[in-house]
Amino acid sequence: MSHTLPRVQNFVGGKPADSVSRCWVTKTDSATSRPIFELPRSNEADIDAAVVAARQALSGPWGAMGITARAALLDRIADAIAENRDELAALESQDTGKPIALARRVDIARAESNFRFFAGALRHEERPCHPMDGHLNYTHRRPAGVCGLITPWNLPLYLLSWKVAPALAMGNTVVCKPSELTPRTASALARLAHAAGLPAGVLNVVHGLGPEAGAPLTAHPDVDLVSFTGGTATGRHVAAAAAPQFKKLSLELGGKNATIVFDDADLDAAVAGACRAAFTNQGQICLCGSRILVARALHDRFVAALVDRAAALRIGDPADPATELGALVSHAHREKVEGYIALAREEGGTIATGGQRPALPAPHDQGAFLAPTVITGLPIDARCATEEIFGPVVTVHPFDTEEEAVAMANAVRYGLAGSVWTRDLARAHRVAQAVESGMIWVNCWLVRDLRVPFGGMKHSGVGREGGRWSLDFYSEPRNICVAL
Repeated sequence: MSHTLPRVQNFVGGKPADSVSRCWVTKTDSATSRPIFELPRSNEADIDAAVVAARQALSGPWGAMGITARAALLDRIADAIAENRDELAALESQDTGKPIALARRVDIARAESNFRFFAGALRHEERPCHPMDGHLNYTHRRPAGVCGLITPWNLPLYLLSWKVAPALAMGNTVVCKPSELTPRTASALARLAHAAGLPAGVLNVVHGLGPEAGAPLTAHPDVDLVSFTGGTATGRHVAAAAAPQFKKLSLELGGKNATIVFDDADLDAAVAGACRAAFTNQGQICLCGSRILVARALHDRFVAALVDRAAALRIGDPADPATELGALVSHAHREKVEGYIALAREEGGTIATGGQRPALPAPHDQGAFLAPTVITGLPIDARCATEEIFGPVVTVHPFDTEEEAVAMANAVRYGLAGSVWTRDLARAHRVAQAVESGMIWVNCWLVRDLRVPFGGMKHSGVGREGGRWSLDFYSEPRNICVAL
């Protein structure tokens, strides 16, 4: 592709840098199919340079910076995000294909909140102190060291800030490898953080492909901690590279989350919640409720209402503030999702609505758009009901008893999230505790308090982040015992 396209650069040691390879990857706008920029095709040499810069920064001014100064710096980064929210939202929308209104309301707002939250957590943390006869024990934290942070394309700045903010709060340095599909807000964050006063080498960003840049980062002998968010298959490779070196490791992986609707649920609220859980961000969120389990007595009415609601969602130009569903992240990903819709038909499913590419005016007629799709009639063990599709596709299944609903919810290898819709408070507690997942919402979805643990069970991940769990993960808590 012509070098006249704008180019994104790495950010290493406090300044922009091209890759050692001098090779580039072209990024195409998924909403129009037009090439929009190039990014570096970085390799092991670029990762090594970033890790060296991060290691050196640990012993510089950053290493001597106290809690109060670090917290103030996190707040200044949050201020910079707030001041540049429109630019960041536009970049996020164009990189991902998501509606700009969603990017502004959720992604950029949450990135700002992440930095403010961990600034406050740092200021108000209480560390244990255990007196003994003649001795005093207290907990001291030291940074984990150089952190390798790998983030996906669905919530780029949202998830990057979820890792960067607590890592910096605990005094670490970081090397970030964002998705090659959505790189620009990571570069923007590095630039804004540096302008806010973050010392050189503390926050480094290296762009490129997973096998060429991500794999060397997770395997690098001078990286002390790895936090990865992405697919389960890639997570296995990350774990295999990090575990033999005894790195601290957090894996937030895939999900096939159940939305469980009992016959006593508020139908309107449950339909609205299930629709939001299924199709927000074009269904490209690991927490999306892509399986809906509905009490048989309510099933037909629920499906009819869900179909009406899904069919009414406004699809179109991501830059239009009125758009509710934008493009999928790439044409290749849309083809993958369409492959699952075709498979659902083969497996005996009925497409109740959607399943096709919407008719849109130019230039969006060339974009990776897909209508929100509701599938009924599938066996609960069908591939489309058990494998992560990660698109605007939801399957609906009837159940007869509470025990059957729980068994159906647990009959997948994933265990990330889910929701329960019922007016029966005792049932809500029973089912929420019985479902094998790291997070359950009752009569709501995606309500996030940053103090609570975030993470999955089974094939959905290893470890927990959020609140004190993040402070523990991004530091080495040590006991010091003093004789009095």
